[in-house]
Amino acid sequence: MIMNNTPEHILHRLDWKVIRRLDGYLQGDYRSLFRGFGVDFADLREYQPEDDIRYIDWNVSARMDTPYVREYMEDREIMAWFLLDLSPSVDFGALNNQKRNVLIDFVGTLSRLLTRHGNRVGAMMFGNGIQHTVPARSGKIHVLRLINDLLKQPRLKQTPLTDLSTLIKGGLHSIKKRSLIFILSDFISVSGWERSLTLLSQKHEVIAIQLFDPREISLPDVGPVVLEDAETGEQIYVDTHDKKFRERFFLAAKKREKDLKDSFKRAGVDVLQLSTEADLIHEIANFVMARRQRKK
Repeated sequence: MIMNNTPEHILHRLDWKVIRRLDGYLQGDYRSLFRGFGVDFADLREYQPEDDIRYIDWNVSARMDTPYVREYMEDREIMAWFLLDLSPSVDFGALNNQKRNVLIDFVGTLSRLLTRHGNRVGAMMFGNGIQHTVPARSGKIHVLRLINDLLKQPRLKQTPLTDLSTLIKGGLHSIKKRSLIFILSDFISVSGWERSLTLLSQKHEVIAIQLFDPREISLPDVGPVVLEDAETGEQIYVDTHDKKFRERFFLAAKKREKDLKDSFKRAGVDVLQLSTEADLIHEIANFVMARRQRKK
């Protein structure tokens, strides 16, 4: 996906091959892409059946013994943040078509779309802990800096098992103004991050971008292979000719997908699944259209 990995070439490719086509799909209506971002608190009122439950103020509701929701006044500026998982498992995939490449393309595309209209974007980059933070700013030069900083992040060979709660808590504690937050990860992590995600979505509009490679779901029948855990380096010898093994692998992957879907639903977070083999334009456009339909 990323053939020439200089920031200028990446952004030039995205401008010509992705962003121009997205402009045609979206017709410049970027503010309607997302539901509740770029807004400031205005007032409280009693909950109505059609209200978004994510805007319930639970502290006030407990005191008043009836649900209350927060109302917001639209702000012209959008503040967007990318919380980026750069742990070893994100480097899985074919050459030039790894999950990390999809991550960089998505960040470059959304950053360019948002900053062209005067909005600000920032990023927190996570590997073995939060490694780097890019302050939220606007403009093409800032997008180039963001891509450059992403390219400079080391590819970690082995780490302790990823704990995404560190990244999510970092966003929760550091991002003060209500923002649009994209969490880009394959969500291969120890458990416990779900609570932090719920808290983050109560303060901000959060969208989970789940990165995956099709071979993480369905193993091809290629005979004996050695599978290696990208996080720990642990290896296991398997025979993919074994149909029952492939079936068990598939069922375990589907269970993980269901568990993730349930976690996102409980947190009130929409999710966009991005495959290393997907068309980024179609995936973003379909996601936006689906959200627009739900808003009607």
